[in-house]
Amino acid sequence: MRFRIYKRKVVILTLVVVICGLAFWSSGRQKKNDSGSFPKEVETVRRSSSISSSSSSINNHIQVQQATPAVSRAPVPPPIIQANDTHPEKAKDKEKIPKPEVDNTTLVYRGIVFQLNFDQTIRNEEKFKRQKDDLVVVIQVHNRPDYLKLLVDSLRKARGVESILLIFSHDFWSPEINKVVASVDFCQVLQIFFPFSIQLYPQEFPGNDPRDCPRDIPKKDALKLGCINAEYPDSFGHYREAKFSQTKHHWWWKLHFVWDRVRVLKDHKGLVLLIEEDHYMSPDFIHLLKLMSALKREQCSDCDILSLGSYSHIGYSSKANKVEVKAWKSTEHNMGMALSRETYQKLIQCTDTFCTYDDYNWDWSLQHLTVSCLPSYWKVMVSEAPRIFHAGDCGMHHKKASCMPISQKTKIENILQSSGNQLFPKNLLIAKRLPANGAGGVAPHVKNGGWGDIRDHELCKSYVRLQ
Repeated sequence: MRFRIYKRKVVILTLVVVICGLAFWSSGRQKKNDSGSFPKEVETVRRSSSISSSSSSINNHIQVQQATPAVSRAPVPPPIIQANDTHPEKAKDKEKIPKPEVDNTTLVYRGIVFQLNFDQTIRNEEKFKRQKDDLVVVIQVHNRPDYLKLLVDSLRKARGVESILLIFSHDFWSPEINKVVASVDFCQVLQIFFPFSIQLYPQEFPGNDPRDCPRDIPKKDALKLGCINAEYPDSFGHYREAKFSQTKHHWWWKLHFVWDRVRVLKDHKGLVLLIEEDHYMSPDFIHLLKLMSALKREQCSDCDILSLGSYSHIGYSSKANKVEVKAWKSTEHNMGMALSRETYQKLIQCTDTFCTYDDYNWDWSLQHLTVSCLPSYWKVMVSEAPRIFHAGDCGMHHKKASCMPISQKTKIENILQSSGNQLFPKNLLIAKRLPANGAGGVAPHVKNGGWGDIRDHELCKSYVRLQ
């Protein structure tokens, strides 16, 4: 009798152990599967054989104009710097603030951007052949497609445009903008994307982190509040605004990426012309740059920058074939800047100074470099009659209620049409030249602030290290 009871107990215990073992095994297997899983959209981006298949996987949230062959592995975005990571004693306080979640669509955007920057597919490469050191034109693009259309139309009319490489550098993904870029059928085209834009990081640095300090809060109140960048207001006591910080980040990243990361330009010894989405080009801007480049070699070997013009629309009569040599000023010569690799290499040596100077404007930061870091102040050769025009009557520094790109186009075209017989000069003359013992560089009259956050400094400095 006792043996039967003992036997039953053994059987029951065995069954319990087996059932528990099965339960733990199935639970562990489920956890393993869960930890290795990715959102369907992100997995599609990572494993797709083309970028176009990635875009279809997120139900047309994103539109890619041209299929781009994928590579074996897309680069992984580097970690974003947090303001107080150097203060371990505040780690517990930071843990109390929930970190914003990233939605799947944002992750897909990031994946596509990194893939495109890695692939660097050049459109129209078979249609147009260019020499290795022919002109490269880089357009910094945000989100003003109407102005970008005007710029593209002006480029289409430029003589010799088929020989250039046209690079669009974006900080905003937009089907409408991609459509404008896809319309370029007159030269080789490459699109690159600033990988740390507000659009890609909408709820965290470098975007607008809800844990950041309000712009106008006093520092003592910010420290009490415990917002994550409380220790880093700018020179005027204000905290960062992502929409203003982004432009300077984009400009410095673009400069480095084009010269050091675009593979087709690895040994480029020609000029790179920097323009923006709201500019408008004259039909002879390529012709003029060739003449200026030759004149630089012959008569101004110490000129650092070639500029296609300033903001004042001087009449073309008796000016179209004349240039001046001056000390570079950000308020006059920040539009249509052409620079060589030599000038870029001097600039990049000043990364720390550029990235820590408390001014959210890239051009005023460059002005500071000309008197604080560069071996000598910049000399610029500038066209007296402009070959570039600022069409943008709206934007970061303009507060107009409505934008009228068509009216701006009409004004500019009237200037060019009335001066048509003055374009395409046969040669150039230096009308004014800075004396050899001239006044030298010009220091910025004031900092504009907006760039006091240590996270902006460190992210900006990191671009030279990114692969």
